[in-house]
Amino acid sequence: MFIDKARIYVKGGDGGNGIVSYRREKYVPLGGPAGGDGGRGGSVVLVVDEGLRTLIDFKYQRHMKAKPGERGKTKNQHGANAEDMMVKVPPGTVVRDADTGEFLGDLVVHGQRLTVALGGRGGRGNTRFASEANKAPDMAERGEPGQERWLDLELKVLADVGLIGFPSVGKSTLLSVVSAAKSKVAAYPFTTLTPELGVVQVREGESFVMADLPGLIEGAHEGHGLGFEFLRHIERTRVLVHVIDMAAVDGRNPIQDYEAIERELMLYAESLGKRPRVVVANKMDLPQAEDNLQEFKRTYPDIQIFCISGATGLGVRALIDEIEKKVQELPLEARESGNDDSQFVEERKTYHFEERTPFKICKDGLVYVVESKDLEKLIKMTNFSQGDAVVRFQRILKQRGVDESLRKSGAVDGDTIRIGEMEFDFVE
Repeated sequence: MFIDKARIYVKGGDGGNGIVSYRREKYVPLGGPAGGDGGRGGSVVLVVDEGLRTLIDFKYQRHMKAKPGERGKTKNQHGANAEDMMVKVPPGTVVRDADTGEFLGDLVVHGQRLTVALGGRGGRGNTRFASEANKAPDMAERGEPGQERWLDLELKVLADVGLIGFPSVGKSTLLSVVSAAKSKVAAYPFTTLTPELGVVQVREGESFVMADLPGLIEGAHEGHGLGFEFLRHIERTRVLVHVIDMAAVDGRNPIQDYEAIERELMLYAESLGKRPRVVVANKMDLPQAEDNLQEFKRTYPDIQIFCISGATGLGVRALIDEIEKKVQELPLEARESGNDDSQFVEERKTYHFEERTPFKICKDGLVYVVESKDLEKLIKMTNFSQGDAVVRFQRILKQRGVDESLRKSGAVDGDTIRIGEMEFDFVE
């Protein structure tokens, strides 16, 4: 089974809670606070494993949660940080935020990592809140919640060379001849429903990866047939080998087939029309192939075409040499990354400095709602059973101007205020 799309949920581990503790040692009067900080929660990290070829593992496990940090300890000892959760993905995985569609990363190289959900920092122990005004604070912070999100993973096969053409033109046979790939071969359309990869050994120490991609049909750029499932994988290949059934075994017209495939590629993405090409006339061992070849050459006299027979091996060596030449002509960085400037420039992520987002106040019936991610996080990290923590929370609201803004919005003593999932009364 080949799975090339998956949606998964990831959550970084929550930070460990800080604790309230005091020194209780003989001969140490007024020892003071000694509560340690909590440890950082583990992050969820995607890492490329070249041994994987599909996203099938995510069909059975869709939720990835890293471990939380350890709570703080007495004697000012910090809790241990949790280990990051490593999630293996195959080369060629594109990662996007499922809710916003934001591009997060393009994972192509073995060992490449992408942190997709940060673990929360540990909460501070009461030692951190000691001051001249309050030398023995009776409060500690809860750990910061870990980041959580849904991700869309999309696999685009990584290969140097992609075999394209209508169904049953002989792509699978050609791949099985030139590599050790065991492609499905049969005399009916759409034998190949999933991409097959094979390593073609040109000579000692030199090779390239060839992909037998599912057969294309007219209207694929609009999603017909295998449509986008097919064209998505073509995007990754650096050289396209256009295979034509020159014997017209199924009664097709080789010239019309060639034009239809080229048209579909251009309609899907103009960059595909500019990709290096090798045109192959297959099944040249069969009757009528030579007549159709001459007609093709008269129609397209400027196109170099390689005549082969996947079944007998005729002309295959010359074809492999030409493909290798095309691959070697590519810039080194393009061969190694699988990307080019024209194709993936829109997916390069740019980071901008963003100031803290100010809060926003609106009304939900009789309730005043304060919208602020910072304040919602503060609520989750505040232990409201501790008197000093409540005082600190109120002080922060005042310092940030929330109290004054509520008054200007019409809030009076006794009105209900909501921040996140917490509601409380407005008190003058």
